[in-house]
Amino acid sequence: MVRLGRIEVGVFNVDGEFYALPNICPHQFGPLCAGTVNGTTACSAATDWRFAWVREGEIVTCPWHGIEFDITTGKSLSSPRLRVRTYPVAVADGQVTVTI
Repeated sequence: MVRLGRIEVGVFNVDGEFYALPNICPHQFGPLCAGTVNGTTACSAATDWRFAWVREGEIVTCPWHGIEFDITTGKSLSSPRLRVRTYPVAVADGQVTVTI
């Protein structure tokens, strides 16, 4: 978590790629980036129609109400209309830069 001016931003490393999200859940303004980073369950043809744990390390869960967000896109897994902004991240010479 870093503070950029008046904004708190969570910076996440997903398989070597960096992503940044605001620390505010759009549902009721909870501290999104204080939530756990895990995967999620899925049931589809890809899992032979059985529930399986997928996308480990790609999902952040809001600690207030359990809403899951895709770190790479900012989209909620439960509601397509619910999403958080994503910020561009660059890494050069070991320095991580987030553009607001």
